[in-house]
Amino acid sequence: MSVSVLSPTRLLGSASGLLQVASLLALVLLLLKAAQLYLHRQWLLKAVREFPSPPSHWLFGHNQEFQRDQELQQFQKWVEKFPCACPRWLWGSRVSLMVYDPDYMKVVLGRSAAPGDCLPCLVPLGSYYALPFLSDPKNHGTYRFLAPWIGYGLLLLNGQTWFQHRRMLTPAFHYDILKPYVGLMADSVQVMLWTRAIVIPLDNKTNGHWQALAVAASVTGWKSQMSFRTNGKNSSARTPIWRISEHISLMTLDTIMKCAFSQKGSIQTDSKSQSYIEAIRDVKNLFTSRVRNFFYQNDIIYWLTPDGRWNQRACQLAHQHTDKVIKLRKAHLQEEEELEKIRRKRNLDFLDILLFARMKNGSSLSDKDLRAEVDTFMFEGHDTTASGISWILYALASHPEHQQRCRKEIQSLLGDGASITWDHLDQMPYTTMCIKEALRLYPPVPAVGRELSKPITFPDGRSLPRGIHVSLNFYALHHNPKVWPNPEVFDPSRFARGSDSHSHAFLPFSGGSR
Repeated sequence: MSVSVLSPTRLLGSASGLLQVASLLALVLLLLKAAQLYLHRQWLLKAVREFPSPPSHWLFGHNQEFQRDQELQQFQKWVEKFPCACPRWLWGSRVSLMVYDPDYMKVVLGRSAAPGDCLPCLVPLGSYYALPFLSDPKNHGTYRFLAPWIGYGLLLLNGQTWFQHRRMLTPAFHYDILKPYVGLMADSVQVMLWTRAIVIPLDNKTNGHWQALAVAASVTGWKSQMSFRTNGKNSSARTPIWRISEHISLMTLDTIMKCAFSQKGSIQTDSKSQSYIEAIRDVKNLFTSRVRNFFYQNDIIYWLTPDGRWNQRACQLAHQHTDKVIKLRKAHLQEEEELEKIRRKRNLDFLDILLFARMKNGSSLSDKDLRAEVDTFMFEGHDTTASGISWILYALASHPEHQQRCRKEIQSLLGDGASITWDHLDQMPYTTMCIKEALRLYPPVPAVGRELSKPITFPDGRSLPRGIHVSLNFYALHHNPKVWPNPEVFDPSRFARGSDSHSHAFLPFSGGSR
């Protein structure tokens, strides 16, 4: 008796055979991948063999040592134990050399490509000079997580495209443009201090401005806008702590909108602007969580998780804000009077340069490139500044004796009610020292990553091959006791005029070619 080729028995046998073949193929691929990861790990171990580090887990690396609430303390332990640099294993097959020595910083940040690999770049004085390509691109493994948010603007670009965009945007930072911005910045601060409405969730009522809240907080001890800390052993004596970071963020966003995006009026009293600030905060927190999570390294897995979907929603909110800014400015430029006014200006602001840009081949900047640069500059232009200002105010509040000296210096310079100008900036030496010391203790940019495009040799003779990731850890640099004695002490005199310090010992916003 013959069996039909379409009989259930025959089909079942075929399916079973296919399943066995697929399983065997999957096993082979898995073994090949495991072998690849093993060989890559062996290469990494050999590459960083000159740099000792604490023992690490074969899969999770040093991640178990760097818990979220202990990360900074762990950095300091490593800085004291391992001179200049130390490998940090992120995962079993990923390592990054953490650098925190000024001589090492200088070598990495000062590297450039071959002499012929350069482009002419416009500088603020209006002349041209040859600016070499950055030899080492950003660390793609981590930076790519930012791409869905800010796109490929100046922060994520590398090579020739980076130079084209950088050359195009340099005129936006001409001194003739920057000087009048001081007045706009002062206006935004005044809005925050005197006009910005503050809602007190305790009774859901709008209650005045900064000064009113500060006075009321000291009297009534509101729990809504602030948390409390215990004063010494007396648990009943509590000092109110007012959280100012969100107000500072709105103020710096308002400033960048006026200075770089031709915004009229103030956005600080617009409740819709708060959603952008919250979206940025969410994206930053999600970025940090993703970097720490082994399974989130894979894009497919990540976008299927609740965090991935939350990230998409937050990015969408941020993009809606930037799209609105671009759309409004384009509409204004359709007006003949406004267009003629812009054409007569000697120097254009950031967004107008982008909208008028013509790339080397004569085509307009693409909409994708345009939004990426706007997203990048809007974030970097307000967030790092807000972080720096918040920590500066925290440092001064924690050291009232220095705060009082700054207050006297500024009052003697401005008097009562006068607004600050560009010319005042170099007439506040002690305040400047305090600002720098706060930025040393709390750098707004704690670290940046680079991937070596060619071998590197450090001043002590140790070297790394091409392809190794390097993390320039500015927080660890600023807390390195061999560079800054008693690094945890707030001491503005470190930055007194005439003080001797390494050119790469203080890098709150990174350094080198931009």
